[in-house]
Formats: sequence, C-alpha cells, structure tokens
Amino acid sequence: MAGAMATFCATDAISKFLLPQMNFGQLVLIRGIVAGTLITALAAQRGALRPLRVLLVRPVALRIIGEVVGTIFFLQAITHLPLANVSAIILSQPLAITLGAVLLFGERVGWRRWLAIAAGFIGVLIIVKPGAAGFNQFTLLALCSVAFYALRDLATKQIPAEVPALFVTLLTTISMTAVGGLLMMPLGGWSTPSVPALALLVVAAVLVLIGYQCVIMALRVGDISAVAPFRYTQLLWAMLLGYFIFGDVPDSAMILGASIIVASGLYTFHREHVRNREMLLAAKTGSTPTDGP
Repeated sequence: MAGAMATFCATDAISKFLLPQMNFGQLVLIRGIVAGTLITALAAQRGALRPLRVLLVRPVALRIIGEVVGTIFFLQAITHLPLANVSAIILSQPLAITLGAVLLFGERVGWRRWLAIAAGFIGVLIIVKPGAAGFNQFTLLALCSVAFYALRDLATKQIPAEVPALFVTLLTTISMTAVGGLLMMPLGGWSTPSVPALALLVVAAVLVLIGYQCVIMALRVGDISAVAPFRYTQLLWAMLLGYFIFGDVPDSAMILGASIIVASGLYTFHREHVRNREMLLAAKTGSTPTDGP
C-alpha cells in the first residue's frame, strides 16, 4: 500500500504537469495504451489472461466504474487545485469506505467510529471551505472522486479469488484507455505531444501498472485495517512534489483539515482492528461482541 501511494502520487504529479499541454482524454489514452501493452504482455507471460466475460462479474464491473469515473473527476480537480489539497481530500476515502460498508453490506459500526467518521468529514470541510471563495466546482469534483474510489475499493474486496489481480488490472486499464479515447475529441482533440512529454507518459504508465498491482494485492491479500493506514503516506509525497514541482505551499486550513482526517482515519482503523478481535473472541466463546472502549 505504501508503494502504491508513492507511485500514484508521482503519476498524479506527472499528469498535473502535462495537463496544460494536452487534454486529460488524450493523456489517459496515451498513458493507457503504453500501460495496457505492458500489462497484456505481463499477464500473458504469467498465464493471467481470462475471457472478457469476467467484465460481467459484478464486483469487477463496479471496480472498473469506480476507477474510471473517480479518475476523471480526480484529473479535473488536480488540473485546477493544488496537488496536496486534492490528495488531502482523497485521504477521507477510508472513512467513505467505512460508511459504504455500513450502507451496502450492513456492517455494524459503533458510536466511536461514527464520531471518527464525522470528525474526518469536518476535516474535509475545513479544507474545501464551503461558502468561501476557495470553494468551486473543482473542489466538488475532488469530493465526487472520493465516493467513486470508495466504491472501487469496496468492490475490489468482493472480487472472486479465482480472478487474477493482474487481469483485473488489465481490464481496468483497457476501460480507462477506451474512455480517454472517447473523451479526447469533445475535450479539444489531438495535439502532438513533445518527446519529453511522451517520455513522461511512459514513466507514468509504468507507475500506474505498479500502483494498480500493489493496491489490488494489498486489498485482496492483506487485512484492510492493517494496510489502509499506509494510504496516508500519499499526503507526504503530495506536499513534497507539490512544493518542489509546482511551488504550492499548504495553508493552515489544509494542514489542520488534513491532520483531522488522518487522525480520524487512523482511529477508525484502530476501532476496526479492535472490532475484528472482539468478533474472533466472541466466535470462540459464543458471546455477543460489543463495540468496545
């Protein structure tokens, strides 16, 4: 998970750097063609190719929808907002995942985790400043991307074990590339990229491949309450890259809001760990688990 956050943040920085030179449909198309070629070769070499009807498996389809729509919203947001601010908003995703688990799967959440979720979203409000001059449609797009990325991760956990992670990565990349091609013309059409821009897109494609694999493996193999806190390393990379590449200096509201989000998210993961331990104990003793202290 930590590796995925580093590679995704580097990819985001490359995308933000290149978006003034081309529309995001073209960027996603070129990046996807390179990444798709690499992933196809790797999947064939590892025997991970499967029939395309896997797309009809509900969790796979939902994961792809979450990834595609979330990425479109995210790229639009980072085009107009500081990288660290958008990344801080995205960090509320684990809280959205917990909320989604309640709404979609009926997971029980105690009052302590509800308070942590509420505190986390207060942190988001501090960053986005609703009603202030700093709030705009691109801030709203960043918030929408959180919802779709939460859908993606919830669906990933439900994908059958017999579907290789590498093939899920391939299907996601193909879908993202196709959407990029469809959006390119309405967003301004093709503009011939420079050689340095193409080189950066190749680097971004490789990083996307590495990041997808890391995240899918982390969510499918690791305990989600153990690996999810490592998402917060993304904020450190976003602040560093935002400062050194784009000259973005986080303001006090962003730092305060991000701190609240991180603290509430970490507490939520702690409560989930405690809850899982209580359920195991209850299963052994035949008692009813409580939400605990």
